[in-house]
Amino acid sequence: MSAVIESTAIVARPQAPSLLAKIAARYSVDPNKMLATLKQTAFKLREGEVSNEQMMALLIVADQYRLNPFTREIYAFPDKNNGVVPVVGVDGWARIINEHPQFDGIEFVDGPAGKDGLPEWIEAVIYRKDREHATRAREYMVECKRGTQPWQTHPRRMLRHKAMIQCARIAFSFVGIYDEDEAQRIVEAQVVAPQGNETIAALNASIQPALEHAPSPTVPVTVPASAEPVAVGAAPQAGGEPIAAADDPAAGQTPDDAAIGAKVADWAAAMEAADSVEAADALHARAAAWAREHGDEHIDAVLALAHQRAVKRLQPVKSKKA
Repeated sequence: MSAVIESTAIVARPQAPSLLAKIAARYSVDPNKMLATLKQTAFKLREGEVSNEQMMALLIVADQYRLNPFTREIYAFPDKNNGVVPVVGVDGWARIINEHPQFDGIEFVDGPAGKDGLPEWIEAVIYRKDREHATRAREYMVECKRGTQPWQTHPRRMLRHKAMIQCARIAFSFVGIYDEDEAQRIVEAQVVAPQGNETIAALNASIQPALEHAPSPTVPVTVPASAEPVAVGAAPQAGGEPIAAADDPAAGQTPDDAAIGAKVADWAAAMEAADSVEAADALHARAAAWAREHGDEHIDAVLALAHQRAVKRLQPVKSKKA
């Protein structure tokens, strides 16, 4: 009697390359040399050194959007809390827009000329292959123009870039990346907070309950005519205008962190309950404009996430070319 002995070979799975090795292989460079080079070229530093953690944070974003840090499609500002603010140059924005599989063209519309001969606003219009209606975003010269050299010498071009970037965020839900103007404002406005950012904590605490108790997706939501969201459960006044909240910034009051968090929660809940992609897009455009008026760029990411969830729930939609 013979015994049959079976043996099982254990095959080790190949280990996935590190992010650093993956990006280095993409550009055929040595990983260590690439890390040292990018620390010197991909960050705008006034003083100090770039940490490995900051460099890794930038490379994660670069890999997500397949942006080339060597050609400055993406670079970063170190923030005051040892993090980074990823900055995408206009060439980088143009590339990720053009490479999106649903991109179907972009147009620009100039507004009337002001007393200085410059357009009062420029509107970007992006078409998607899977949407019946175009996405529009209008940026105003008086809100965007800064005292920097590019704005002094090429104000029309700079405003066109602003309109393109904001429209792309709405059309494709690009999050976590900024243009240079926005990045500078974020860093300048930051307060060193070694134990965490109280504003963001207040936003998270306020937004989560609103998302958990948002109205059913089957409840239709009408986009309000004003630039303020309709609070969930609030009754509209005659003419469809929402009832003004006690802490409404338009009333001349300055809301504190909790009030801002509550307002963001209203926007998020309204987008979550939207009955069409167009309604969600319109709400997000108005919410983004409201966030910029209050000077807190971090709110954009929260609003973009709520918009992305709403669009994902409402898809698929009828194709424009069907």
